[in-house]
Amino acid sequence: MTGVLVTGGTGKTGSALVELLRGNGVPVRVASRTPPAGDPDAIRFDWDAPATHTAALRGMDRVFLVPPVESMDPMPPVGPFLAEAQRLGVRRVVLLGSAIVLPNAPGALELAARVRARPGWVVLRASGFMQNFLSPHPVGERIRRHGEIRTAAGDGRVGWIDARDIAAAASALLADPDIEPGDRRDYLLTGPKGLSYQDAAAIINARTGRSVRVVTIGADEQAAHYRAAGMSAEFAAALAAVESSIRAGREDQVSTAVLDLTGRPPRTFAEFVQEHAGEWVRTGASECWP
Repeated sequence: MTGVLVTGGTGKTGSALVELLRGNGVPVRVASRTPPAGDPDAIRFDWDAPATHTAALRGMDRVFLVPPVESMDPMPPVGPFLAEAQRLGVRRVVLLGSAIVLPNAPGALELAARVRARPGWVVLRASGFMQNFLSPHPVGERIRRHGEIRTAAGDGRVGWIDARDIAAAASALLADPDIEPGDRRDYLLTGPKGLSYQDAAAIINARTGRSVRVVTIGADEQAAHYRAAGMSAEFAAALAAVESSIRAGREDQVSTAVLDLTGRPPRTFAEFVQEHAGEWVRTGASECWP
């Protein structure tokens, strides 16, 4: 048997990738900590349970790799997984990496370098997700419940990308095992335009009629908000520091990689907002995220 193992197969990008691959007749194994009960090709997969890794990999010749979420160092669990994938003859790994590198997190860079070092293995460095503006992400929750975005990013811009466009780019690399990516081992994936939080709020206002204001706060206050949302102190501090990097203009990057890989341009933020307009309905203040 051959096919694609999709780790994080029930997440935002993974679920969209599964749908695309299956729509093209590609055998897919959905790997998730809680696999869908009604999917006969789903399998339990847990980064903290190495015994689940070999079973998930067996028989698969391609892998979509989503590292552990909210991890400052993915290498301890992912390194042995990649070694096992190599031992079992996996021909292609497509790593969902990030264009925005967390400070003091060299493990993510090490993981990307390890994937790029293997012939046929590829890194997708995705920019910030447009889905962050939707619930249950803290930014989306704040918009829905309070009509505001709190940020330490100032007027810095990000090339926000729809997770479905990331999935489409990954599908182009994973659908056919005989298509080789050539010498290119790394793609920066972004939307078509860099936008600040003020730009995003204005688009939501215009497309939905929901008034959204942007409140400027400091990085320390933002880290406290992330901790209140359940993140570890270390990860919350790193995310808040990223907003300082955005404010400085270091994350204002736009590429043509989605078009290059899929043959169509990425969705605009206005298109995304129009499609999800009903998801910013106001709810009671008693439910508010801190």
